[in-house]
Amino acid sequence: MSIRWRLTAWYTCILAVTLVLFGASIYGLVRYNIYTEVKKKIVEQANQIRNLDTYTDGQNIDLQLSRDQKNRLEDNNISWQIYSFYGTGITSLAPALQDRNLSLPVPKQNALVNGGKFSAFTKNGYSFILFELPVPSADQPFGVLSLAVNTMSEDRLMDQMKTVLVFGFFITVVCASTLGLFLARKSMRPIGKVIEAANQIQTGNDLSVRIDYEGPNDEIGQLIGTVNQMLSRTDRFYKELEEAYATQRRFVSDASHELRTPLTTIRGNVDLLKKAWDQEAEGRLQMDEQSLRSLSMEAISDIADESKRMSRLVNDMLSLARADTGQTITKDPLLMSPIVQDVIRRSQFLTRSAAWVQGDLSAIAGLYVEGNRDYLQQMLFIFIENAFKYTPQGKVMIDAVRVGGQIGIRIADTGIGMDQKDIPHIFERFYRADPSRGVTQGTGLGLSIAKWIIDEHRGSVEVISRKGEGTAFVIWLPAFPTPLQ
Repeated sequence: MSIRWRLTAWYTCILAVTLVLFGASIYGLVRYNIYTEVKKKIVEQANQIRNLDTYTDGQNIDLQLSRDQKNRLEDNNISWQIYSFYGTGITSLAPALQDRNLSLPVPKQNALVNGGKFSAFTKNGYSFILFELPVPSADQPFGVLSLAVNTMSEDRLMDQMKTVLVFGFFITVVCASTLGLFLARKSMRPIGKVIEAANQIQTGNDLSVRIDYEGPNDEIGQLIGTVNQMLSRTDRFYKELEEAYATQRRFVSDASHELRTPLTTIRGNVDLLKKAWDQEAEGRLQMDEQSLRSLSMEAISDIADESKRMSRLVNDMLSLARADTGQTITKDPLLMSPIVQDVIRRSQFLTRSAAWVQGDLSAIAGLYVEGNRDYLQQMLFIFIENAFKYTPQGKVMIDAVRVGGQIGIRIADTGIGMDQKDIPHIFERFYRADPSRGVTQGTGLGLSIAKWIIDEHRGSVEVISRKGEGTAFVIWLPAFPTPLQ
């Protein structure tokens, strides 16, 4: 059974029980008031009659009712009967009973002692409420006065009320059930949308599906909002996962491409050496020993260079793999000026064709950064080597600036520069701004590693470049004048 049907059933059962209790209470209260009023009228008349004089001939007994008293009894729809236990039985009977050929029930002997009690009876299709009162003679109970009220009109009223309550009960339950089912369906319709969206996602793998809801911000609205937020997060997660997977495939492809070139070179030189020395051993070599030695040294030099290149590539890939696993860098308060000075000193020994110029570094004097010395130096060397690599002539300069609580280390060159469209991609792995890969030496991973180091130090990097004019990198790092405690 669905929730909407269960809700409707619960509401209907609760309403039915409530209506039964309410209807029974109303019916009982009205019945009690109506018949209490009838009994009250009987008691009032009985109290007036109780004190009347009685007449007896020794066997029969009668009350001396005046015409006014008889009229009052008839006006109140009260019939009477006097019964003598020692005479002929009924000694006096109301005209209304005589006209209908009716008599009241013969009282029991104990009515002489236990009089003043009500009872109900039906005779010849007529319903009565009966009140019996002992009639004394010479201060001794001699007979019984029975007062009765025909309750046909009251009974008819109660039957009509019962019919109205029963029909009203069924009509109300049916209408409430129908309306409750309609409201339950309307209230549960957003849940149906949630199920529909979930099925659509399950069958079509479309995480962009969202549930439209324009109702109030109740429990269902909050549920739909939570589901939509969950779908958004899941969609974002899968997109990030797809991007990571695509990046991984591209990384593997690029790494394979980068490794293929040195491996091909090494394999070619090894084959060349093997062929040459095999021919020399067989005496079929068409060159002298000096030429063979020169050829061997050249091949070995190529193998050594390509091995170094492969070693750098593997080390860079290992660094990025550590970054991908979320490895953090251990940092301490470091005085920035000595680190930069050490990098400047060692950079002059790098392979280069451009001039190496030291600019104004006073902006970082006496300032500390929270960082790792080795990683900071590695990051600066990457930018400097990159500048030397793309500056065949001209100069590469390093200087520093300070803006607020940050220092900027600027490394600028007058090299080939790059197009603006390339700038957003230069920190991607294996990306090269120049169309022909391999025009410059390198693994294509240096700037990616540098960007990771900057991010780990809560810094940022600014790139300014123009094609044919040069490029400037400004590395921004948070700094402070004294070490953090």
